Amino acid sequence: MAAGPVAQGREFAWTSADFSRVQALIYKHAGISLHDGKHAMVYSRLSRRLRETGHESFDDYLSWLEKQGDAHEWQEFVNALTTNLTAFFREQHHFDILAQHLKSKPASTAWRVWCNAASTGEEPYSIVLTALETLGANANFKLTASDIDSKVLASASNGVYRMEHVKNLSQERLQRFFMRGKATNAGMARVRPELRRMIDFMQVNLIRDDWPFKEPFDMVFCRNVMIYFDAPTQRKVLERIHRVLKPGGLLFVGHAENFSESRDLFALRGKTVYERI
Repeated sequence: MAAGPVAQGREFAWTSADFSRVQALIYKHAGISLHDGKHAMVYSRLSRRLRETGHESFDDYLSWLEKQGDAHEWQEFVNALTTNLTAFFREQHHFDILAQHLKSKPASTAWRVWCNAASTGEEPYSIVLTALETLGANANFKLTASDIDSKVLASASNGVYRMEHVKNLSQERLQRFFMRGKATNAGMARVRPELRRMIDFMQVNLIRDDWPFKEPFDMVFCRNVMIYFDAPTQRKVLERIHRVLKPGGLLFVGHAENFSESRDLFALRGKTVYERI
């Protein structure tokens, strides 16, 4: 039996049955497993979608979403429920390992790397910044940066950040890789075109088996993504990453992620870094 509204005084009635439907839909479309402690977050984020679409209840909105199958609204639904926590050079040790790995092969080596949780761009720009510092301006380095959330991907592609978001970067890096905004853009910083040219931004849903890649990657950054998936979904995604990663290629994962159950695919080679078998 569905419970009544979870809390009084809300704009929309919100029941356990509504939450269960949201859980099932986001799992089906994005592979995300929402645990039961996410009631308040889901209500807050999806209430905006009810207002935008003119629905007066979650039941009406979810029924409309399921029946109409509107592609734009499905994307808005997924965007609303994805979490985008990121920063420049988050988990610094990964970028140290990246630099060491880039130095381990001849300077003329062509590198293909995939960052599959691009979010608002801090991670992909940190990757190409490291490549330029390590290999020089003529680096043969191409990064594919993807995300399921179309809005953060657009923000990443723009490459514009408030100065407080780049405050932890050294002055040398800020001067070399960013342009400071002036006049109406004061307080903002934009990544320089040479960084932006090294990245192809594209939308990729990790749980769908239609990844558009024709050539294998040397490295894959899949950091703090798997924590949102259950074990069967994690395994499927790891198998697909295994298929698009060269033998001996490196997989970088988040600090809370452990894939010891997939030793047939990857071997641990460092702190949250795995090698493709």
